[in-house]
Amino acid sequence: MTEPSGILDCLYVLDGGEAHVEDISQWSPGVDVGRPRVFSGNVYLLRHGTDWMLWDTGLEEPLITEPGGKVFAHEVRGVLTRTLSSQLDEIGVNPADIGHLAVSHAHFDHVGNTRLFPHATWYVQRPEHAAMFGPDFERYGFLPRLYDTLRHNETVLLDGDHDVFGDGSVRILSTPGHTPGHQSLLVWLPRAGPIVLSGDLAHFRKNFVNRRVPAFNADAEQTRASMDRIDALVNELEAQLWINHDYRQSATLRRSPTPVR
Repeated sequence: MTEPSGILDCLYVLDGGEAHVEDISQWSPGVDVGRPRVFSGNVYLLRHGTDWMLWDTGLEEPLITEPGGKVFAHEVRGVLTRTLSSQLDEIGVNPADIGHLAVSHAHFDHVGNTRLFPHATWYVQRPEHAAMFGPDFERYGFLPRLYDTLRHNETVLLDGDHDVFGDGSVRILSTPGHTPGHQSLLVWLPRAGPIVLSGDLAHFRKNFVNRRVPAFNADAEQTRASMDRIDALVNELEAQLWINHDYRQSATLRRSPTPVR
């Protein structure tokens, strides 16, 4: 892959909430059976000149009123301690300022606040869109009430990779398997260089290295092929790989309101 002709100004890592599970072996069948785990959940805000783009939206804001959280799907309890709106306000960004929106996939901890951005152009893979609004959404653990307002957003249906700003600085990468139209994001920053935001391609570093596929993924073969693709790209570009739910890695990232450049 060629280097971009443009580079992002910066990236902010926001808190999208946590997911608490009692048996992590759903995500690594046969490994760590019966062991609990806490998943980190990040939201990424990108600045490209005068444009703002949001990648994933975290857990829905009303959850802030439930200190113990609640179970949404796949026996996962979502817990929220900070709203996305308050974090955007902290860095002086209004939801209406965000003109571009993409999520890695439509699970509840990634689409919880899509309703806050009705004026953003939404980028989604065609198979994901079909699964979200089709009759079999329950098969994928989707909750349409969380993202139904996206029907009214200006929508760009994708059939593969997409260069968002036309200069290579932000590339959506098709990485199906976890869900039918799961996607990842390649961004280039002036100091940090290339970073792959891998969504739920893998949930932890060990699962990525060992190509472990969650029991509930839409397609195990596609998942492993997508892992292979991203592994090769990370090696080719000498890029960082940020795994959204890897709590240990997330704790090392510079957090908003301080930007990553």
